[in-house]
Amino acid sequence: MGASTLLLPATLLLAFRTPCFEPYAVDNAPLAFEQSEQRPRARDIGIVVGVLPPGPLNAITDVAGVRVGHRTIVEGEAIRTGVTAILPHGGNVFQQKVPAAIVVGNGFGKLVGSTQVEELGTLETPVVLTNTLSTFAAADALVTYMLNLDGNENVRSVNPVVGETNDGYLNDIRAQRVRREDVLAAIAAADEGPVAEGSVGAGTGTRCLGWKGGIGTASRRLPASHGGYTVGALAQTNFGGILTVNGAPVGKELGRYYLQDLTDERESEGGSCILVVATDAPLDARQLKRLAKRALLGLAAVGSPMTHGSGDYVIAFSTAETVRVPHGAPRKTRTPTLLRDERLSPLFQATREATEEAILNSLLKATTVTGFQGHTSEAIPVDRLIEICTRHRAIRR
Repeated sequence: MGASTLLLPATLLLAFRTPCFEPYAVDNAPLAFEQSEQRPRARDIGIVVGVLPPGPLNAITDVAGVRVGHRTIVEGEAIRTGVTAILPHGGNVFQQKVPAAIVVGNGFGKLVGSTQVEELGTLETPVVLTNTLSTFAAADALVTYMLNLDGNENVRSVNPVVGETNDGYLNDIRAQRVRREDVLAAIAAADEGPVAEGSVGAGTGTRCLGWKGGIGTASRRLPASHGGYTVGALAQTNFGGILTVNGAPVGKELGRYYLQDLTDERESEGGSCILVVATDAPLDARQLKRLAKRALLGLAAVGSPMTHGSGDYVIAFSTAETVRVPHGAPRKTRTPTLLRDERLSPLFQATREATEEAILNSLLKATTVTGFQGHTSEAIPVDRLIEICTRHRAIRR
């Protein structure tokens, strides 16, 4: 595992360490996660978004130092939920804060910690994703984790950042099943390698664009002439709309899309999407807010209208060591080295592309899940998607 697993106190680490790809279940409940490895990512079937190349993993962990861990919770017939943790670097994030920004596409949600990030422009904890009614338990667990890190013995204020989507269709969300140990386990599992996608972690019970949603990730790497920087995106998808893949009207042709029945006033318009964007480019909070706005272009490209009931948020941060903000530094001033604004446009393109592909990967890797009250969310049919995309020249062969 990555160095981040050393951050937990020894007693907590022994109790809660879980491999990044290991789901947690009781009662021998079926684990749809186990089937996800048999499903393709977008590029595996010729869906190439944009013009920029991905990093070697095509994941947010292509940004050096970023770590991702999951805790997948499947219990009995009703619990289908989990936790996903994103660590900006392998050190103590409170002591070495990273520049960060948050952009709200539609604010029907509970993004804990957003006001301090907006005010100070820094992130001082990992980012944790979970379900709506477990947001506050996750925030409490994140505070516990930070207070127990070496070097934080005198810390009296922590700003946990926790995002959420509502998985209440497949998961008995009122049970508030996510507990402190689940959050700590996701953090302990965080690794720099490949990221599990689909019906895992915070995406275990989510739905997207008429099909099973989940966790997805992708990355883009700029050429040396544009700085050689990397942008990575991770999406927790749980929203509605009209699925579009490289311009192909997939949702419409599959017969599942928002406002399909224009006479039905009750048609659901809820759902949410949390997007986490990381880069190694040396950007400050103002520049990261500009970057985060471009992630919403990727969300729109796949067919989201960001409806009234949708909580659509982007959390963006820079891992560049030159722009980190040391906690309690004795010097009264600091002089970070920043990328010039006129050099940002390639990063904007990278963000838009990585976000769009991350969302598509969340759909393609997700598996059919049956859960609370017998509700089922089906995995998108890959063969039909390929057929539609091929016919509309949205796929490379």
